[in-house]
Amino acid sequence: MIGKLPEEVLEAMFETIPIEFSIVDANDQVLAWNKHETRIFKRPEGVVGRNVRNCHPKKSLDKVETILNEMKAGSRDSARFWIDLPIGGDGQKQKVLIEYYALRNANGEYLGCMECSQNISGIQALSGEKRLLD
Repeated sequence: MIGKLPEEVLEAMFETIPIEFSIVDANDQVLAWNKHETRIFKRPEGVVGRNVRNCHPKKSLDKVETILNEMKAGSRDSARFWIDLPIGGDGQKQKVLIEYYALRNANGEYLGCMECSQNISGIQALSGEKRLLD
């Protein structure tokens, strides 16, 4: 990154971006997540410090472990998948994009993983053009 951002600006940025994320360290411990009011996958604060395996449904746990192990081994830097999930009071299914990114230092050493989730239904519905300030 070019330049330095004050902690207050970083926190505001993480709470403003339209993506929810969670950060796991190299030992698979949950470090942090942003706390959007509209968070798709809500987590209690007690999850901080716990093993990430305790945060995923059993049916997907083996896939999560495979992704993390491949990231640690250096054979994978990211994983992308999407699901249809009922979101909101009406129970209508929305398209949710989920991406995992390996976090590495300047020497390429694995530091952990960032999981990003975003409801992309509105993006999928875009058509035509909308110019700045239109």
